[in-house]
Amino acid sequence: MQITTVRIPRCLHRWSVSPQQARLLQERLRERVVRAGAVRAPRLLAGADLAFSEDGSECVAGVVVWEVPTHSIVEQHVARRPVRFPYVPGLLTFREGPALLAALRKLRCEPDAFLFDGQGLAHPRRFGLASHMGVLLDRPSVGVAKSRLIGEHAEPGPLRGATTPLLHDGEVIGAVVRTRDRVKPIYVSIGHRVCLETAVELVLIAGAGCRVPEPTRLADQLVARARTA
Repeated sequence: MQITTVRIPRCLHRWSVSPQQARLLQERLRERVVRAGAVRAPRLLAGADLAFSEDGSECVAGVVVWEVPTHSIVEQHVARRPVRFPYVPGLLTFREGPALLAALRKLRCEPDAFLFDGQGLAHPRRFGLASHMGVLLDRPSVGVAKSRLIGEHAEPGPLRGATTPLLHDGEVIGAVVRTRDRVKPIYVSIGHRVCLETAVELVLIAGAGCRVPEPTRLADQLVARARTA
């Protein structure tokens, strides 16, 4: 039997809930989000992504642990879980969370931070996928999205590393980050136990010449292969 060295806390809630109960859970759990923290000299970054089976009945989640100094994969895992929750905008974690947790529980090493392909605070109830999973893991987490869910922003400068605030109702909920020169930016937000500055730094550190961070790009490729296997 495989023994994991990553001790993931027991889940704080059950997944079998109604959409109304799910919204109430988000509003309750968002109070646990820590919007501060630094990750000093990260060595291992985990990227998580998911896809659905061709018939839509299964969620296929993948996690890739990527070593910063060597730009290499340390470990990767896939998990499948039945889809039990309907598609409701703003509540996607309740469809995807069980499979993500199952994949993350297979980890043998301890990443310094987790990058999720989704929103963190940049969410109508300030509790998107990266915040929800970060709270359940109780580890530094960052939301990295390719498109905007809510908020307004100016265009960041054209060169890699340029940022501009993502604003909603007068609050800074994230950063719009140019990860490659003159390439469409991505949307970065706090998940849990990091400040926004650290979240942006981690995303840029995890860059390997592509628009999205390398750990989440590799996780996307992993689940794309697994969903048709």
